[in-house]
Amino acid sequence: MTSRALIVTGGLRGLGRAMALGLAAAGHKAFAVGHLSGDVDLLRKDIANEPWRDNVETHVADLRDPAACDGVPRAAVKRFGRIDGLINNAGLTFTYISPGREFGKPAPRFWEIGDEVVQNVMDTNFGIANKMSRRIAPFLMQQGWGRIINVTTKLETMNRPGTTPYNASKAALEMASEVWAKELAGTGVTVNILNPGAGAHTQGMSDGLRQASRDGKIERFVEPDEMVPPLLWLVSSHADAVNGRRYDANSWDVSIEPNAAAQKCGIEAGFVLKG
Repeated sequence: MTSRALIVTGGLRGLGRAMALGLAAAGHKAFAVGHLSGDVDLLRKDIANEPWRDNVETHVADLRDPAACDGVPRAAVKRFGRIDGLINNAGLTFTYISPGREFGKPAPRFWEIGDEVVQNVMDTNFGIANKMSRRIAPFLMQQGWGRIINVTTKLETMNRPGTTPYNASKAALEMASEVWAKELAGTGVTVNILNPGAGAHTQGMSDGLRQASRDGKIERFVEPDEMVPPLLWLVSSHADAVNGRRYDANSWDVSIEPNAAAQKCGIEAGFVLKG
């Protein structure tokens, strides 16, 4: 296995933390970026006895600030000597838009959400991914190999009432992923999407492992560690020819060979135009 060095935004908690630690445990280098210094202390404490702890570097920055984004590639190269990929995971979810709301309770409609909340969600969920990708892509193209992996959301969430501006920000990143994949085709740099595929059991979400879905069915929350098997495949040489695809972690079959699992659950990124 070739060891890769990847930047993970939102990498100090939740899905990002799980992905950063999963990369490190597998022998890769993870540059985990978050905006709360307290999360660094918790992460470091949790991995203090792991033999791969030095594979993780933590970095505190508010990536809504362009200057902070400028500093990340420099810091990652200084620490690991190279950059091989970017995982755009930083995001604000429903718990930020309507804090304290229980599942099943009415969500605020778009006209009930304040300007600051809308702007912060768009700046974080799409703006950070856009800024970071524009800064990282030249590094990757220069070396002729690289990965940009975007975390959007399940397609059914994007047109669900009561989820603005979260759905709009993720839809923007979904379509951007399709465009970036086309623009980077032939460079050795790929753009793909990796999602939980359902609600993720992360900080701020319900302590239960089940939630009511839109059609009344009960679906299991996805554990953050479930993101790791498809992620490891995406950053491997087995996925060199994979570009412009999306994968949901809850559909990834760990009982079969990774190439087969990817073939089984992968679909095109973006949206199918109706005509």
